[in-house]
Amino acid sequence: MTLAQYEQFSNYAVASATGILALAFVAYVLQWSLARGVAPDRELVLPDGEPAASGTADPVQRSNVAGSIGFSLTQLAAVVLLAGVVARGLSAERVPWGNMYEFGCAAALSAIIGYIVLVRIWDIDWVGPIITGFATVVLGASALVFVPAGPLVPALHSYWLVIHVLGAMISGAAFLVGAAASVLYLIKAKAERTTPEGERTGFLWRIPTAAKIDQLAYRVHAFAFPIWTFAALIAGPIWAQYAWGRYWGWDPKEVWAFITWVVYAGYLHARATAGWKGKAAAILALIGFVTFVFNFVGVNLFVGGLHSYAK
Repeated sequence: MTLAQYEQFSNYAVASATGILALAFVAYVLQWSLARGVAPDRELVLPDGEPAASGTADPVQRSNVAGSIGFSLTQLAAVVLLAGVVARGLSAERVPWGNMYEFGCAAALSAIIGYIVLVRIWDIDWVGPIITGFATVVLGASALVFVPAGPLVPALHSYWLVIHVLGAMISGAAFLVGAAASVLYLIKAKAERTTPEGERTGFLWRIPTAAKIDQLAYRVHAFAFPIWTFAALIAGPIWAQYAWGRYWGWDPKEVWAFITWVVYAGYLHARATAGWKGKAAAILALIGFVTFVFNFVGVNLFVGGLHSYAK
C-alpha cells in the first residue's frame, strides 16, 4: 500500500470506529432502560409467575443481552480504531499522535482499551455508557480538526514525544474511568439516601453500592496520578529542554498540566490524610478531569502558546 492508501484506510477506519462506538453507547443505554422497574435481586420469570425456561426473554435477560452487545461492539470498535491509528502512523511514517486530531484518536483508543481491561479485572461494564459516549464525542470532535498526514514539526522530533504523550494518554484513560465512576457515585449515593427500600428498582440498583464505586474511583486515580506526574512534570520538561532550551517556561499548556496535577494531588492527599470520601472527593475528582480535558482541548484551540503546533 502507498502512504496515501494508508491514510485513506485510516480515515475510513476511524469513521467506522466512531459509528460502532455510537452503536455501543446506544446498546448500553438500552441495557439501563430495559432494566427499568426491575428489582435488583429479581430472577428471570414468566408473566404467570413460573420460572422461565432457558432462552425466554424478560426485561432482565433483554437488559443483559443489550449489555453484552454493547461490550462486543466496544471491543470491535477498539480493533477497528487500532487499525486506523496504526495506519495513520504508517501513512505519516512516525508515531500517530503528532497533532490534535491524531492525539484525539489515540487517546480515545487508550480509553476504550483501558475500559475493556478493567471490565475483565473488576467487572465495571456499568460505566460503559459514559466511556463509549465520551469516546464517540472525542472521535467526532477530532474529525473537526482533521489534518492530512505529514511530517512532524522540528520541535517534535524526539523519542520524548513517544514517552510524554503515551504517558499522558494512559493516565488520561484512567482519569476518564475515574470520572465516570465519580459521576455514578454521586447518582448512586443520592439514590441510596433518598429512595425507599421498596422502590429500589432499575439498573442503578444492579451496580455496586456507592461505597464500592467510590473505592473504585480512588483506586483508578491512585494508579493514574504517578503516570501523569511522570508524563507532565518529568518527561514533559525534559522534552521542553530538548525542544526549546528550557525545562519550564509557564507556557499555558504547562500551567494547565500543573493545575491538573495539583487538583489530583489534592484529591489523593485529602483521601489519604483527611479521610475524604463521598461527595466532596467525587466533585474534586471531576474538577480534576475538567482541567485535564481543558488542557488538551481548550488550551490548543483558545489559548495557544508554544504548544499551538498540536492543532
